[in-house]
Amino acid sequence: MEEGPGIILRQVSAYRFELDFGGALPALTVDEAEPIGRGAGPCPEQLLVAGVANCLSASLVFALGKFRQEAQGLETRARCRIARNAEGRLRIVGIDVAITLGAEARALDRIDRVLEQFERFCTVSESVKAGIPVAVSVSDSGGTRLHATGFGEDATE
Repeated sequence: MEEGPGIILRQVSAYRFELDFGGALPALTVDEAEPIGRGAGPCPEQLLVAGVANCLSASLVFALGKFRQEAQGLETRARCRIARNAEGRLRIVGIDVAITLGAEARALDRIDRVLEQFERFCTVSESVKAGIPVAVSVSDSGGTRLHATGFGEDATE
């Protein structure tokens, strides 16, 4: 097993922390949302969703690059679903990620091959899926849905 990236988290006040990524990267203020915290930065749920969305987006760009294709700018929207467990505690019960390519599918050779493999390149989402369902969709710039996984039998959001 190899050691991966790490962070240092320092409490600033109450639920507000400074997240130090080390090196030359700027620190990030994180906080719980109101009414628990003051909302001075992203909350833990947003950080998890951001990690999943960023990794999937980068994996799609990587997979496109393997076939000498470009996303031509993409936009990713992600959201988590939260529910209470049997003990009444809030838990993330799912993450939905929708990626929209800047190009239309017809302009991307081998898009079918790209879409069948890109999710497997994503270290974060593939790891998170072990405990939280992650649904992923990819659409082209014209709004045509090209790919959907994790939405159930009908592949709808």
